[in-house]
Amino acid sequence: DIGDIIRGKDLYLRYNRKDKTDKLQEQLKKYFQKIYEELIKKKTNGEVKRRYEDKDTDKNYYKLREDWWTANRATIWEAITCSAEGFNYFRQTACNGGSPTKGKCRCEGANVDPPTYFDYVPQYPR
Repeated sequence: DIGDIIRGKDLYLRYNRKDKTDKLQEQLKKYFQKIYEELIKKKTNGEVKRRYEDKDTDKNYYKLREDWWTANRATIWEAITCSAEGFNYFRQTACNGGSPTKGKCRCEGANVDPPTYFDYVPQYPR
């Protein structure tokens, strides 16, 4: 899913898609390098360098990706689902005996939290 791709944890690599996936990861590296450079410009006390000190020689910025996803996942969730009223893509849930999520608009300030069960389930069981 999108979170796994952003965080660099996408497991869905079919043989004929590997080149596209590699290109996507290279592009994401460039984006996160720019984000990293902008953060360093804003924070001059070394805080950013300490937090995102990258021991990875490929400079994948995995920790920064993880933090970016945590900070932006609700906005991305809203962008994906705001116009999806009535769609059956997401499984219906009914917490505490409430009504299922189908048909609930996520743009009115209600039900705007992204479901967390997608983030912590390894990709292959989903």
